[in-house]
Amino acid sequence: MEPLVRANLLAVGLDGRAQVLSDLPIRLISVDSAAEAVRCIRDDNFESVISIWHLRDMADGLFLKRLRMVRPDIATIVLVRGDDPSEEIFARSIGVSAVLTEQCSDDFLLQSVAELLGLEVRVGAPAVAGVKQPTERRGNYGRVISRPGRGG
Repeated sequence: MEPLVRANLLAVGLDGRAQVLSDLPIRLISVDSAAEAVRCIRDDNFESVISIWHLRDMADGLFLKRLRMVRPDIATIVLVRGDDPSEEIFARSIGVSAVLTEQCSDDFLLQSVAELLGLEVRVGAPAVAGVKQPTERRGNYGRVISRPGRGG
């Protein structure tokens, strides 16, 4: 039986990496540019947006900054370069929901998106709503840099 769609997620600039999220019980739309994302947001209802920091048509987090100004109700995840602390600081200042490094593992990306959307998943296997497996959050693969309201 096909899981029910529990959320609408827009992935911006993630290229093939958005495919990692296809096992979640979500409707996933993936676009390459800020201009395409703006059209999608205007035409549809999204609970969450995940985006890289430097889009080809809006660098330096400008897309996310504008999105947070006009649609603060949309949960946002940003992927920043792990070697540039200024990106993390600016992302925190605009109030994104979570900041991850671009180098984070696919499993960690999947787990972080699922957590933000309130979905329980088992990492390392196809995502199934309602099943949660403890996972290690330390290591050499990406990490959540900040999560407002969670002591981070």
